[in-house]
Amino acid sequence: MAGDALHRRIDAIYQEESSRVFATLIRLLNGDFDLAEEALHDAFVAAMDQWPRQGVPDKPRAWLVSAGRFKAIDRLRRQGRFDASIPTLLAEIEAQSEPEELDEQTIEDDQLRLIFTCCHPGLSREAQLALTLREVCGLTTEAIAAAFLLSTPALAQRIVRAKAKIRDARIPYEVPDREALPERLDAVLQVIYLMFNEGYSASAGDNVTLAELSSEAIRLGHLLHQLMPDGEVTGLLALMLLHDARRDARTTPAGDLVPLEKQDRAVWDRARSVEGCALVEEALRSPRIGPYGLQAAIAAVHAEAPSSDHTDWKQIVGLYDLLLRFNDSPVVALNRAVAIAMRDGPEAGLLLIDTILEQGALQRYHLAHAAKADLYRRLGRKAAALECCERALALAQQAPERRYLEQMLGEIKKLQELPHHCVERAGRPTTRE
Repeated sequence: MAGDALHRRIDAIYQEESSRVFATLIRLLNGDFDLAEEALHDAFVAAMDQWPRQGVPDKPRAWLVSAGRFKAIDRLRRQGRFDASIPTLLAEIEAQSEPEELDEQTIEDDQLRLIFTCCHPGLSREAQLALTLREVCGLTTEAIAAAFLLSTPALAQRIVRAKAKIRDARIPYEVPDREALPERLDAVLQVIYLMFNEGYSASAGDNVTLAELSSEAIRLGHLLHQLMPDGEVTGLLALMLLHDARRDARTTPAGDLVPLEKQDRAVWDRARSVEGCALVEEALRSPRIGPYGLQAAIAAVHAEAPSSDHTDWKQIVGLYDLLLRFNDSPVVALNRAVAIAMRDGPEAGLLLIDTILEQGALQRYHLAHAAKADLYRRLGRKAAALECCERALALAQQAPERRYLEQMLGEIKKLQELPHHCVERAGRPTTRE
């Protein structure tokens, strides 16, 4: 294999396998996150050195786990000359099963073990989320800090303290017994959902989607569903499948954003839609229905509509009314306002969005201003639409969303200002779908 082609292959293997290799190395190295990170790095350095001469192994994941484990053992042996506590740790690690003896399912399940470890109730919810997004999802410390509205050093310290608590409290690296699952389940579901969301609609950058990240979240959702067929677990898996079914229709070949009402529904993944809708029915029959199941039910209404014009907005508004009882977040309220605009007309939606923005939480949320811009555009109120669209554009971070808003801005500039009383009832406000 030529050098450039080999490097691309190794890069692809890193993207596909590094998170799983890392999760397995943590287990083999007695839960030492930092040692596992060093071992992962050392394993890929070894791969870059050996694979050009020896070829890519048939099972690169197992090769990387084995190489990382041996590199970690070598590192500990060198450090053992200066630290009297290391020989005991080294003996425990060497007693672990050889990676070659591990079956594929064991390695697959290691990420689930890692998520449950990071979501241990001994850690604060903020520490659980930060640690899992960093160590399981592979998001950068800078990206997580931005999401938490913290400085990067402060977020880094939160992660360091969480790792230290896992180490010092000897929190076991395992999926807990069924009796202990519920107390960790909400945090685990939230982490998987955040992971999927970042893959489904990246918070920044040149791409709308990061398919590898959303696919990993769905894989973990399937694992969790097999482990614990709880109503909310089922609902989350359904929600991810239904959204992911639209992935190929959400962008043009050039990478530009396509809003839901303009998507070619023939491109939606039919198999994922059918599986997702079946899981929604299962979740709704469950004694525990919650926010994930209700969001999945909303996605199912969209999936079952033959076209945007035939969407049952009355049913969607009713589902949002129920969802607000579980999660009264301003983003849910915004989505409900958009649905009401579709059911009752743009002015009804604008009144609700203005109330939400007055509360302050979404003042810097670009989609709220984009939704207002689209509603004003549909009413023919050019000046107000321009102001809101420019505000949304100033706040947007994702390149395709910025291009979409720039296009929207150009369309608004072509509008003729209509009298205030003119109301256009048709159409759909711009929100991320």
